[in-house]
Amino acid sequence: MFQSFDTPTSPEAGPPRLAALREEMAKAGLAGFLVPRADAHQGEYVADHDARLAWLTGFTGSAGFCIALADVAGVFIDGRYRVQVKDQVDLGHFTPVAWPETRPAEWLKAHLGEGKIGFDPWLHSVSEIESLEKTLDGSGIELTAADNLIDRVWPDQPAPPTGPITPYPLEFAGEAHGEKRARLAATLAEAGHRAAVLTLPDSIAWLLNIRGSDIPRNPVPHCFAVLHDDGSVDLLAAPGKISEDLRDHLGTGVRLHAPDDFGPLLRRLQGAVRIDPASCPVWVRMELEAGAAEVARGSDPCILPKACKSEAEIAGTREAHLRDAAAMCRLLAWYEAADKTSLREIDIVTALEGFRAETNSLLDISFDTICGSGPHGALPHYRVTEATNRPLQEGDLIVLDSGGQYFDGTTDITRTLVVGEAGAEERRCYTRVLQGMIAISRLRFPKGLAGMHLDAFARRPLWEAGLDFDHGTGHGVGTYLCVHEGPQRLSRISEVPLQEGMILSNEPGYYREGAFGIRIENLIVVQPAAPLDGADAREMLEFETLTWVPIETRLIDPDLLTRAERSWINAYHAMCRNKIAPRLDEATAMWLHRATEPI
Repeated sequence: MFQSFDTPTSPEAGPPRLAALREEMAKAGLAGFLVPRADAHQGEYVADHDARLAWLTGFTGSAGFCIALADVAGVFIDGRYRVQVKDQVDLGHFTPVAWPETRPAEWLKAHLGEGKIGFDPWLHSVSEIESLEKTLDGSGIELTAADNLIDRVWPDQPAPPTGPITPYPLEFAGEAHGEKRARLAATLAEAGHRAAVLTLPDSIAWLLNIRGSDIPRNPVPHCFAVLHDDGSVDLLAAPGKISEDLRDHLGTGVRLHAPDDFGPLLRRLQGAVRIDPASCPVWVRMELEAGAAEVARGSDPCILPKACKSEAEIAGTREAHLRDAAAMCRLLAWYEAADKTSLREIDIVTALEGFRAETNSLLDISFDTICGSGPHGALPHYRVTEATNRPLQEGDLIVLDSGGQYFDGTTDITRTLVVGEAGAEERRCYTRVLQGMIAISRLRFPKGLAGMHLDAFARRPLWEAGLDFDHGTGHGVGTYLCVHEGPQRLSRISEVPLQEGMILSNEPGYYREGAFGIRIENLIVVQPAAPLDGADAREMLEFETLTWVPIETRLIDPDLLTRAERSWINAYHAMCRNKIAPRLDEATAMWLHRATEPI
C-alpha cells in the first residue's frame, strides 16, 4: 500500500512545542515568527523534513500558515479546512483564522503593537514577503529574515529526502530537453535576460525530462537550476541523486553542482537575472543582490510551456485515464456487490489502490485517497486514519476522490457514492453539483478567457438553489508530475488565459457540515472548438473529457435536469461503455452496462 492510515499529528503535542518556539523567539528578540506550510521550493506538498506547520500545530492541510506571537498563535486556513482545523489543533493554544478573508497584516496589527516578526527567507516567496511588508509599513511591525526557529526546537526532525533523479523517456515527454532549453532560452534573450533562476521542482523536472521521488505522491526531485540565455543549465542537486545514466541523459549542456554551490553561483551571475516573485524564495533574491546581477522579475519560463501539453503528453494521459477508469470500474462493481454496512472507509481506499496496483502500471497514488462517508464527506480534503475510520451507514453519501501516478500520465477523479437510498435533499444537492460539472464539460468559449471567466458556470445551478462551495472549480494537472499544477485554474481568482493542451480538473461540490458532502470530478483538456455554421470567425475553445467512469445516476433527481443535460449524461455513459468495457472482465463489464443505462 502506498497510502497509510496513521495519525501523523495530535493536538496535545502542540502546546509544549509552541512554548519551546516562544522561548527561541524571546532569545532572538522576536515578537513573533512565521511558520508556513511551504518548503524552499514553494511546493504544495512537502517532505517530512519540511512539515514544520504540522509538527508545530497539528494541522495537516495542504495550505495554510501559523503566526506565533508571545500570547496568541493564529493558524490561517482557507475554506477547505475550516472544519478540519478544529479537530487537529489545540484550540486553547492555537486560534483558527479564516484566510484570505483575514489578511495576516491586519491580524498582526490587531494583536501586536510593534516588534520584529522573524521569517525563514528560504520558506517565503519574494511576493509574499513584499506584500506583507507593504501592508505593515508604518505600523511599527517589522519583518526580519532569521534562522528557522522550528528547526532549533524539533529534536527528531527527519532528514531531507535523497531520492535518485531518473531520466523521463522522450516518447512520453514529446520533446527533447535540449530543444526545450533552446526554446526557453530564446524567450529569455528576447526579454533581455541573461538567465532565469528555477526553484520549482516540477519546472526543472519538465525542462530536463527528469523525475524524482523526494515528495510523496509527486515524482519530482528536490533541486534548483539556472537556465542561461545560451540554453545551458546549471543544475544543483545532492551528488547522491546523480547516476551515470542521468549524466548521459543530461549531456554537456547541463552542468552539475552540489547544493552548497547555489549561493556562490548566484553571486557570480551577471546581467539581468529573472526570478519569479510568486515562487522564488527571498533567500535567492538576497544572494543575487549580494552579487553582480541585476534582479529582473518575470514568470518562471517553464510554467506556461509545461502547462500546454505536447501531443505525446496528451496521448499518454488519455491512455493513463483509460487504464485508471478500468480500475475505478472494478472498484465500483465491487462496491455495488458488497455488504456496504459491513464496510469502513479504509476498506474502500484499500480496495481501490489494490485495483490500481493490479494494472501493473501504478507507480504511486497521485495524492492520499479521500474517502469521506456521511459527515466526513463535508471535509473536502478528509484523510481517513485508523482513529477516524467510520463504518458506512444506511443513507450515507461517500465522497471518493483519488488518482494514480502512471509513467504516461497523472489521474484525478471524484465520484460520490451512496449507501442504500439517499434522501431527497441529498439528491437535490447532488443534481445541482452534477449540473455544474456538465456546464463546464459542454462549454464553448472565446480564446483568451481565463478560469475566472468560467468558474461561475459550475456554480450557477448551486447559486440558483442558494448553495455554493468554498474551493475552486478546478486545478491544473501535470503529466506524470504534480496533480496540482499551475498556472491554469478554473477559479474566480485565476487570470491566466486558457490555452490548447492545458489539462484541468472539473470538480464542483457541495458540503454541509456535520451531515454530508458531494463532489463530482472529471479531468478535461483544452482544445480548439469544432466550427459551427453561421458562427463568427473568432477562435473558440472547448474541453475534451479525459475521464470515463460512470456517474451515480441513483443520486440524480431527473426532474431538475434539462433535456440537454440528460442527453449529455446518456452520451457520456455510452462513451464509458465503448471505451472501457473492452478492458474489463465479464462480470465488471456487465456491471458497467447496468450503471450506464440511459436515464
